[in-house]
Amino acid sequence: MKVQNGDTVTVNYRGTLPDEENIEFDSSYQRGAPVEFEVGAGKMIDGFNDALLNMSIGETKFVSIPKEEAYGESEPAAFQLVPKTSFGEGFDFRLDGMIQGNGPMGPFIARIHEIQDEHVILDFNHPLAGKNLVFEITLESIADREVPVANWNASMKKAELLEIAKSQGLNVNTRSTKSQIVEALQAQ
Repeated sequence: MKVQNGDTVTVNYRGTLPDEENIEFDSSYQRGAPVEFEVGAGKMIDGFNDALLNMSIGETKFVSIPKEEAYGESEPAAFQLVPKTSFGEGFDFRLDGMIQGNGPMGPFIARIHEIQDEHVILDFNHPLAGKNLVFEITLESIADREVPVANWNASMKKAELLEIAKSQGLNVNTRSTKSQIVEALQAQ
């Protein structure tokens, strides 16, 4: 069976930054558990999602995802000048340090981009914005698809039978005869 949009899959992966000496930025292996999600549901970045399409269980794939298909370019408008007085007294400002807080629009995470005398410049871009990514993805499982196999009969048109057989991952194509498709469906 090959992955299709709508499938619930379980994958292990390792993400690295090719432009920064292949530093590992994320890994399901480090967390000790694979990730489960529905392919095509918008839970993963497009390049990661697209790499899974047509993969088989046990297959491992290396995929390079350009920043445009990952988290996009770093947006200059996401940098904001903030007075140091906005932080608690004795706050330890560290260049490139990550901070989290609550602002007028709700909770946020930002990186300290620059420290000035009276202000800091915060970067509200995603931490991986502007970066090319490489993933090593291993497909661990595909949840069973709920396709009504029982809802077919040999009197249906070849095109309808072909669609049902393909949805079941059967090895049929447009060159298969109607009899071959019916035989493949019966063999399930």
